[in-house]
Amino acid sequence: MKPASLPVNDKRRMRMAGPFFTPLPLVWLFRLMTQQLLAERLLPVLLLPVLLLLTIIRSAKNTPGPLISNHQLAEGEIILDVDGTVPIQPVLQHIGISAWPGRLTLTNHAIYFESLGVGLYDKAVRYDLASDMKQVIKPELTGPLGARLFDKAVMYKSTSVAEPVYFEFPEFKGNSRRDYWLDVCLEILHAHRFIQRNNFNETQRLEVLARAILGIFRCRAVREALCCFSSHYKTLLAFKLAESLPRGDMILETLSSRLALLNATPVSGSPHAKQQLRLSPVALLTLCQLGFILQKEANLDVEVIAFGDLWAGETNPLEISVKQSMSDTGKAEAARATVDKVKVEGIDTNVAVMKELLFPVIESAGRLHHLASWEDPFKSMVFLVLSCCAILWGWTRYILPSIFVWCAVLMLVRSYVSKKMPLEAFRVTAPPNKNAVERLLTLQEAITEVEGLTQTANIVLLKLRAILLAVLPQATERVALLLVFVAAVLAFASLQHLILLVFLEAFTREMPYRKESSDRWLRRLREWWVRIPVAPVQLIKQDDKKWK
Repeated sequence: MKPASLPVNDKRRMRMAGPFFTPLPLVWLFRLMTQQLLAERLLPVLLLPVLLLLTIIRSAKNTPGPLISNHQLAEGEIILDVDGTVPIQPVLQHIGISAWPGRLTLTNHAIYFESLGVGLYDKAVRYDLASDMKQVIKPELTGPLGARLFDKAVMYKSTSVAEPVYFEFPEFKGNSRRDYWLDVCLEILHAHRFIQRNNFNETQRLEVLARAILGIFRCRAVREALCCFSSHYKTLLAFKLAESLPRGDMILETLSSRLALLNATPVSGSPHAKQQLRLSPVALLTLCQLGFILQKEANLDVEVIAFGDLWAGETNPLEISVKQSMSDTGKAEAARATVDKVKVEGIDTNVAVMKELLFPVIESAGRLHHLASWEDPFKSMVFLVLSCCAILWGWTRYILPSIFVWCAVLMLVRSYVSKKMPLEAFRVTAPPNKNAVERLLTLQEAITEVEGLTQTANIVLLKLRAILLAVLPQATERVALLLVFVAAVLAFASLQHLILLVFLEAFTREMPYRKESSDRWLRRLREWWVRIPVAPVQLIKQDDKKWK
């Protein structure tokens, strides 16, 4: 039963009697308790990344150089992160079929790996990120004895190493460790490539590295605070993000133009122009204030330090570039979502979709083959006469432009119609479902066909090599005379007549008056081709000297 409500007069008396009889103090008390509860729960969560960032910076600053055994760090080289020191979270280095645990260290110039020996670490191996050695860093599959089983590794390849090196980050669930190390290594690599593409002075170069270092520190803090590594935290890594964003090159060009104004000498003019030229390396100064020294001889103009990249009354060019890139990113993500929807599994299903998409081309090729087979002599003769007239009158040069104009008109009409009528889904008749065994058999048949085509192509290439190197002198002489005759025809005959000659030869081959002679000529050609031996081939086993 609902409680009986008070009369209107009684309610009015309670409001007039004072705050002790009104429910408003209870609401205020509830709000205060809620705010206090939220402050007690949310404030530590909000402050946790900040506290962890300070802890990470302090630990990085206090990390001794001898942490990398038997190797002296260069001047200005800062240790950004270390992994593999915890036994339950090892780092495995794969080279060839061998794997060895150890400690992985990232600095602002290189990657170091120290193999774990008997209680001690061996000498550190340095994998450079600063020099231009055509480095390639990407995710890769690894496993025991070189098997590609687990998607938990980062591959490093450059001209300084004989073969690719794989760093595996084993974990029971997911590959967040691998993704984190992949992103931070790419951030340092892209920062150095950005420096190499631009003619920066020493201060500008240090500013770029300082921005990359601070981004990695922030990324570490957020990752350790939230115990995960989401794709949204990758936006803290500016240079790696710019390489993957649409119009990211424009962002880097704008950043390069802004970095060119660092410590610039102010010129005469308006105060606004002077302020825009008096920029300071904010990230580099931040690192210096935190106790990191990238270079002892870095010359910083103290008088210019007070000004940053601030714009009053107008939008910063870098902000404009970022907004344009984010707009294109939304469109790219929407398009990528449509791509993920139409992806299908199975060879038969993908072949069925491709056949339906290429139906106009397949149908046109089928009709052209029907005309060339001379099953309907009247239609074939009409097509032959019209084609010869088009070739002789020089209309063939208008075929491709006509196709382009027809496609353009079709697209314009479709763009007008699509505003009123949405695009319907493309319908494809799905093949019958197959179980796992049938799919494996289909895959095996496809692999066998590909292997057969590859073998046939190799035989053709080896026979051509035999003809070129005169393994069979008679065949080589005939081919040489044929090439001389073809060269003379190409030199003295017009292109128009050559096209007409090739078309007549190909189209009239199945003509009733030529079919018997054409078949006889093709048979002689096949017999001659069979009699040609292949060039010898010797397979040599590669002498693998793999690190163990």
